[in-house]
Order: sequence, then C-alpha cells, then structure tokens
Amino acid sequence: MDAKHRHTAISTGGLLIALGIIYGDIGTSPLYVMKAIVPELIDPRLILGGISCVLWTLTLQTTIKYVLLTLNADNNGEGGIFSLYALVRRRAAWLTVPAIIGGAALLADGVITPPISVSSAIEGLKQVYPHLSQDIIVYIVIAIIAGLFFLQSFGTQIVGKAFGPIMFLWFSMLGVLGVSWIVQNPEILKAVNPYYAYELLVEYPGGFWLLGAVFLCTTGAEALYSDLGHCGKGNIRISWVFVKTCLLLNYFGQGAWLLTNQGQQLGGRNPFYELMPDWFLLIGIGIATIAAIIASQALITGSFTLVAEAIRLNMWPKVKLNYPTDVKGQLYVPSMNRLLLLGCIGVVLYFRESSNMEAAYGLAITLTMLMTTLLLTVWLRTKRVPLVVVVLFAALYGLIEGSFLVANLIKFPHGGWVSLAIGATLIGVMYVWLRAYYIKRRLTEFVKIDPYMDALKELSNDESVPKYATHLVFMTSAERASEIESKIIYSIFQKRPKRADIYWFVHVDTTDEPYTMEYKVVELAPDDAFRITFRLGFRVEQRINLYFRKVVEDLVRNREVDITSRYESLSKQHVTGDFRFVVLEKFLSVENDFPVMEKLVMQAYFYIKQFIASEDKYFGLDTSSVKVEKVPLVITPVRDVALKRVM
Repeated sequence: MDAKHRHTAISTGGLLIALGIIYGDIGTSPLYVMKAIVPELIDPRLILGGISCVLWTLTLQTTIKYVLLTLNADNNGEGGIFSLYALVRRRAAWLTVPAIIGGAALLADGVITPPISVSSAIEGLKQVYPHLSQDIIVYIVIAIIAGLFFLQSFGTQIVGKAFGPIMFLWFSMLGVLGVSWIVQNPEILKAVNPYYAYELLVEYPGGFWLLGAVFLCTTGAEALYSDLGHCGKGNIRISWVFVKTCLLLNYFGQGAWLLTNQGQQLGGRNPFYELMPDWFLLIGIGIATIAAIIASQALITGSFTLVAEAIRLNMWPKVKLNYPTDVKGQLYVPSMNRLLLLGCIGVVLYFRESSNMEAAYGLAITLTMLMTTLLLTVWLRTKRVPLVVVVLFAALYGLIEGSFLVANLIKFPHGGWVSLAIGATLIGVMYVWLRAYYIKRRLTEFVKIDPYMDALKELSNDESVPKYATHLVFMTSAERASEIESKIIYSIFQKRPKRADIYWFVHVDTTDEPYTMEYKVVELAPDDAFRITFRLGFRVEQRINLYFRKVVEDLVRNREVDITSRYESLSKQHVTGDFRFVVLEKFLSVENDFPVMEKLVMQAYFYIKQFIASEDKYFGLDTSSVKVEKVPLVITPVRDVALKRVM
C-alpha cells in the first residue's frame, strides 16, 4: 500500500484507535462547557444562544477548518503545527515566529487540560455525596494525575488498546443521555437556527464575552490535527461524524434540561450530571473519570511528540527521548513528563475547582489556532489554491479566531495569565535555542578535509604515538562531505594526537519528512577515513550507535572495509577493533566581546544547557565508549588588549 493510501485508508481498527486517541480533549468538553456558559440564572435566551454557538463552532471551527481542510496539510501522514511548519518553512524565514508561538501556546494550555478534565469528572461525586469536601476532591484529582504520569515511562501500548472501546462507550453514553432529555423538551432543537447565536452575541448583555466559554467546546481541535499520524485522515473524518453527533446530542440534552429548569439558579449544579438518573450517577462518574484520564493521556502523548519535533527543528534543547514500546511514534520524554506533572499539580492546587479552571482555560490555545490559520494560508498558496479562496479563508477564520481571542482576554485576570506566563516562558526557550543554533552555525569554522588526509594517514601509521582507538568516530555538523569543523582537526592533531586505524565522521541530517531512514557513505581515504551521513526524519529516534553499527556491518558484508583489530596478536584471532565516539560540546569562551543581544541569547542558552543531559545521550551513544570534549565558542574575540611591557 502506498503512502497516500496508508494515510487515507479506513478500517474498523483505525476507527477505534481514532476514538481512543484523537478525541480525548474535545470528547470530554461536555463535562464543563455548559456549566461555564450558564453562570447562575438559567435564562432561555442564554441557553438557546449558547447551544447554537456550540453547534456552529463545532461546525465551522472543528469540522470545516480542521477535519475537512487542515487534515489535508499532512507531512507524509503526520500532522500538528510543527509538521505544518516543516511543509512551508522554506517559503519565508518569518514563518518560524507563528510556529514557535503556536507550539508554545499548545504546550502551555495543555497543562490545564488534565486538571480540568479530571476535576470536572471527580466533582460529580458531590452529586452522590453532598458532604464531600473540596480538599478530598483535590487529593483524589492529584492522585489520579500523579498515577497517570508515573505510568508514562512504561508506555501505553496495553492500555491504549482499551481506549477505543471505552471512548465508544463514552460517546454512546453522551448520545443516549442527550436524546433522553431532548424528547422531553424538543423546544431546544430551535437552537439549530444560527439566529439564536447572533442574538446572544449581539443583543444579550455581555453575550459576546461568553464566546470564551463557548470556545471550550473546540479546544481539542488542534490536538486532533496533531494526532493525525496515529490513525490517518480517513479514519478521523469517518469517526468524527459519530463523535460530533454524540457531542451535539449531549449538548442539546443539557440545553433541554436547562430549559426545563429555566428561571432557577444553577446553584453549583453541573448540567452534565443532571442528565443522569440517580441510579446511574456512580456508573456515569466512573465512565467520565476514565474518559478524562484518556483525554489527559492523549494530551501527554501529544506534548511528547511536540517536544520531539521541536528538538529536530532546533527549537528545543536536546533532551533525552525514550521509546518504551515498539509502537511506531510512541515515545517518552522524562524531562517533559516531570514538567507537565509539576505544572498539572500546581494548577490543581492553585485553582482547586474546575469552575475556576474554566475561567483560565482556552486563552493560549486561541493563539495556536490563529498561528495554524496563518501557516495554513501559506500552505494553501503553495498548493496553488486561487487567491480569492485563500483570502476568504484567512479573513473568515481570522475573524472567528480573533473574536475568540478577544473574548478569552477577559480570562486573563481570572487565571488566564497562568497559561500565558507558561507560554511566554516556552516561547523564550524556543527563541533562545533557535537563535543560538544559528549563531553557533554562523561561527563554526569549516575547512576542506582533503588537505588533511595525508597527515591523517601518517598519524594512523605512526607507532610512536599511543593508539587512542582502533576506530575513532567523530560527530560532525558539516553538511558538505568535503568539509569538516576546524575544531575536529584541532582535536585530532593538537589537543591530544588521536591515533586510530580508521577515522569515521558521522553527520546527522534531519529531514522535513517524519520517518525518513537513509544513509550515505563517502570513502575519504581508502581503508583509513570514511564519512557517513544519516538522513533521519524529524520523528525518528536518534539511535546513532545502533544505526552506525548497522552501516558498518553492511560495509563489512560488501567488503568495503575491514574492521578487524590491527594489533598483530588480536588480528590473528579475527577480533573486531574497538570503537570510540568523540562529541564536541561547545562552551562560551571568556575571550569574547560581542553584541548585547547575542550575549544575552548565548548566556541564556548556556544557562539552560546546564540542566539537560549531554548530547551523547541525545544521540543514543550512552551505551558506547564516548569522549565528550569541551571546545570554546568565540563569538567575537577581544581585539584591543591594553597591555604594556615594563622593564
């Protein structure tokens, strides 16, 4: 099956996977959306207008923009704002800005997703046990979230298989509960008319600002796009018909219950749980809690993927990535797992109740959606879509998402500042890392490797120099096979002469395609020096030690190289020579006189670098014999030294 069909193929298994992975966030939104729209007094204009806004938001924003349009912008089947950026980044350098803002905002608002989903579900216990204190609720929520993050290191392969059927049960429950109340009060079906949405936003006092609450029904749309690679656009589009139907039935059911109780005070009740008969409450709360956990799992997995993509695009520190199972694309980022856990616990302790989290949730994600719209507009132009259509798309969704952003700004003093502060911090890290990458690349000196080949051969045969290793492997950032960093030449010949039988220079080139796995070998000197270039996709694990061994095995099999030890005694026994890797790690030289901005960027870069593992672990070399050498990074050497000789 070719790539195109793999990305669009529809299967029963794929549909179940889509239900279990894609719709966690958007699928649990009925737990808190109507509670956020209706503050206290149950007003029929508010109910009909709110339900109408939810219907048309799910239609225009989720269905048309994301399910029908954005899913087409796949990078070999992979989705998400960084995949979209990889498709268009060669069009203009400034496109880095929306990619960084969108990625950081998605991670930031994601810190609130597990707390709000789990809290909304667990707070249903108050319906059964009215005297249950909020402190107990907080402890239960923290325990569930902590357990969920603890399980990440083991992988979610087994649990993941159960996600689909559980979420099918969840959505079916949503639909049945909704229908049971719609038949009791079919008047709610009038909300299909968009006039009620218009009336709420334009004529109802303060109605426009309720868009911030309405927006909560579609916050998971961005995650839907990010998880495209897990099950393909065909399965997402088919399953969305079922999911959207069940969601709308439940929203309309909550509206029907609210209309039945119009004129009353909501009094802290959750319309979602009011749909359930008393005998079903505990069962419903249990299913809702599991659905909330699945929603949190989807968010955590998406965050890991987002960080891994940012690393490959030089927008994030090269932190350790683990692959706990054999499932394609499943990974575990220990550092991000710890940060998310601390962030989620902090959110629970700070806000305590889901109603307080609703007041803060959604502000940052509107920025991500606006940035996606911007990048998608550029992508549409690359596909030669008529300019009129592109302008209409940009204008329509700029207006819709701009309105959501303005309405969400009212959340800033009520806790929205938390997600924006986290987002600003992440933007700062991404900016520093990307800017430092370009500064280092600009200042790294490359030299032609050919003039040094004879000296390399002589050093290899010079028995007066102690042998450093049989096979010496240098990681190089030189993109051209004919060049090498001057620091590597310095390391071999001057820092400490490194005599070896064979010198290997390994370069890793990250491609814009997600799962590329290719390599190229250039023989620099017969049986003395080789260069290997790996072309790896931005979602491929950096296991250079493993890949390097595979390449060497292929070369030996093809009789292109002899890796037998050249020590006479060991050669007779056909013993393979030892391999030693050298990774050059830059540090900021004290001999610098540089511009203020570059100075601040590089100081921030090296400050952050203190808290992350060395590059050998990122490249998967931690099981090998590795030498990490520190080399000075001189941005601008100090030229004028006021030094006077005295007699």
